[in-house]
Amino acid sequence: MDIDLLQWPAMVVTITAAWLVGAQSRRKRTFGFWVFLLSNVLWSVWGWSQGAYALLLLQVFLAVTNIRGIFKNDPELKATKTVIET
Repeated sequence: MDIDLLQWPAMVVTITAAWLVGAQSRRKRTFGFWVFLLSNVLWSVWGWSQGAYALLLLQVFLAVTNIRGIFKNDPELKATKTVIET
């Protein structure tokens, strides 16, 4: 596979994730953040191959915000986190 073509599925995955995160359903929003994490991986692979290091750093920070979104939207993870912290 030509690595340049990876930007197209990465774009589709990113748009899909944004659509899901905008949903009213907590479950769809949480799934959207997981899809965003997949897009972070895809963009990172493409960025690495292109030497786009600013894009790689951006993906790291976006991944952190997506992980935060997962915890904020999944009540089961919140409960687990609370038990671990106490």
